[in-house]
Amino acid sequence: MPFTTFMQAAKPLNFRNLDLNLLRVFDVVMAERSLTRAGRRLALTQPAISNALRRLRDILHDELLTRQGLVLVPTPRAEALWPVIRTALQQLEQSLAPTGFDPSTDQSTFILTMADATASELMPGLSSWLETRAPGVSLRVVPLTTRDPRRLLRAETADLAVGHFPAVLADLTARAQSGEGVDFLHQRLFDGEYVCVMRRNHPLASEPLTLDAFCEARHLLVSFSGRPYGFVDEALASLGRQRRVVMTVNQFATAGRVVAQSNMLTVLPRHFVQVAGMGDALALRELPLDVPLVHIDMLWSAHRPPTDALSWLRDAVARAAQTAQARHGPRVQTEGVKLSSKGAAR
Repeated sequence: MPFTTFMQAAKPLNFRNLDLNLLRVFDVVMAERSLTRAGRRLALTQPAISNALRRLRDILHDELLTRQGLVLVPTPRAEALWPVIRTALQQLEQSLAPTGFDPSTDQSTFILTMADATASELMPGLSSWLETRAPGVSLRVVPLTTRDPRRLLRAETADLAVGHFPAVLADLTARAQSGEGVDFLHQRLFDGEYVCVMRRNHPLASEPLTLDAFCEARHLLVSFSGRPYGFVDEALASLGRQRRVVMTVNQFATAGRVVAQSNMLTVLPRHFVQVAGMGDALALRELPLDVPLVHIDMLWSAHRPPTDALSWLRDAVARAAQTAQARHGPRVQTEGVKLSSKGAAR
């Protein structure tokens, strides 16, 4: 909702008495949801942060944030005002202190969030790109632990998220089609294909994998949330079938190591087994059912003012994705025969 709408709905506000520093404090507290962490970022004491929030509450006639246990929870008005205030502060900063971006001399640090399988695909190319084109730039990759990273991006905990975000993209598409504002932008990088993975001498590795055998086996699932249900289970449910997930882990590398030493099956990105150096220990088989391609996208906040630095970062990630896909070359057929959902070879 536009900022003017909130100002009209609120009591009259005297801008002559508004200290813009209060808005900066509000922005950081909203991002951190902690007075202590906000104080560290702003080099202020916690009492100073509390006093600034109290003054802003008095001016805006709203609690803004309330404590629920150990967490600060924003009010609806605070949630609505935050993107407006954050964008205004960023635009003001950009106007008063414009900075060009020269990757050959810049020493910026960017934060990316992605799963380990995605990092294994992109980081080798990014490393080479940085070494030759941007030797002073640093990248920090933090684990992606959610299929909806919008809060991380909104709080600028990460500059860019890379991964499989079907629910987020569906929500953004629905918002755009209904005429609502879109808070996040995205770009397709590549499509990932998944295969069934097991240890080399697994009893099922000596023959084509049937749907019955797949469902009867014990499974390990890579799940960021720990929920034992994923896109393979959705595809099985559409066939009236199910599998038994006996273990979940939150990293693809961990999944590969565990199945290499057990009788469990797991489902991993086709490219990951080789780039992770696990090819000698694992056998790959086509999934005995149709599953959709997994789209890998990069996602970023539309509220951040466009800068040459962030544009360069997105371009570098896109180039790394293209390099990785070219490196894989033509698809190598996995051992075994692809079976239909009824178990017939095709």
